[in-house]
Amino acid sequence: MTRAVCPGSFDPPTLGHLDIFARASAMFDEVTVAVLVNPGKNGLFSIPDRLELLRAVTSPWPNIRIDSFSGLLVEYCAAGGITTIVKGLRGVSDFDYEIQMAQMNRSLTGVDTLFLPTAPQHAFVSSSLVKQVASYGGDVSAFLPPVVLAAVQATVAPRDR
Repeated sequence: MTRAVCPGSFDPPTLGHLDIFARASAMFDEVTVAVLVNPGKNGLFSIPDRLELLRAVTSPWPNIRIDSFSGLLVEYCAAGGITTIVKGLRGVSDFDYEIQMAQMNRSLTGVDTLFLPTAPQHAFVSSSLVKQVASYGGDVSAFLPPVVLAAVQATVAPRDR
């Protein structure tokens, strides 16, 4: 059985994330979408809320499971028999950052990283940008699955313009 992990904060999960999840699910027997628990970072959504949103939006793919982890990703991979990390790349700046992590992960435990270019319609979308636009009352419906959009709208109080 081939296993991969798509790690991230997913705060909130976007359509760009779903694109990567769907493509990874077609390549591997099992894909874990793993939310990094970073106690030093306050997110828009709690970890349990992110896990719930991810379960809802990945339900079309039966080989995707949702989990969270803290610590080193490669240790999480080793414990779960995961041999590949899947990362979406929006552009060259993502690659510059991610290639160093991929090389470090490979040297630590032999886990490989597969880079998937983000679909062009999602290449400019980030969770941070979605949160910022939503906080000013902007329409982010084109970037989020409906269940996530509803959660963002219920959570983000638009700022005064």
